[in-house]
Amino acid sequence: MKLYSSLGPNPRLARMFLMEKGIEVERIHLDIITGENRSEDYAKKNIMQTTPTLELDDGTLLSESTVICEYLEEMKPDPVLIGSTAEERAETRRWARRIDQDIAVPMTLGFRGGGGRPMFEPRMNVVSPEAAAELSAMSDQHWLWLDAQLGSKDHICHDKLTLADLVAFCFIKFGGTVGWSLPKGADNLTRFAAKMEERPSAEIWRGEE
Repeated sequence: MKLYSSLGPNPRLARMFLMEKGIEVERIHLDIITGENRSEDYAKKNIMQTTPTLELDDGTLLSESTVICEYLEEMKPDPVLIGSTAEERAETRRWARRIDQDIAVPMTLGFRGGGGRPMFEPRMNVVSPEAAAELSAMSDQHWLWLDAQLGSKDHICHDKLTLADLVAFCFIKFGGTVGWSLPKGADNLTRFAAKMEERPSAEIWRGEE
């Protein structure tokens, strides 16, 4: 298998998931700053020209980080990162979707229209600076909501590492790379992130890529 990845939270989510699973793949790094992901060759692999993309040995191409994680879970169930039962899988997916939809999406749109505007405006539609500020504030509010749900626990659900933890951690780390930090009062998430930093898979965030 080959993983086409780059900077950013979603490629690193797939990489962390692979490491937690103990799966080794060939990795091809795309420089999104210079636009390597917007080449005609890459568009043939991923029409959206986003990263990551997982190319299977038979040539099948999978995109979207959570889709890739779901596939890897099915191919290598142990260690379990989504769930051992239908109920566990539903619960993990519920939390992963909440984090993605209510936190990551407004956070990302806010960054693209705000601090990341010089990079993204020439490449795609971005929201106005005013809307960007509102989206960022909305994301921060949901981070605080998630902090309250986490409480004193080490993990978001099932009292063990799941995809939901990895999604949350990757977007916390992404924020740190662009000058953002968890909102004041998110002490539980700060503790959670520090604990996640101890995992070997967090090493991918300490490299230049």
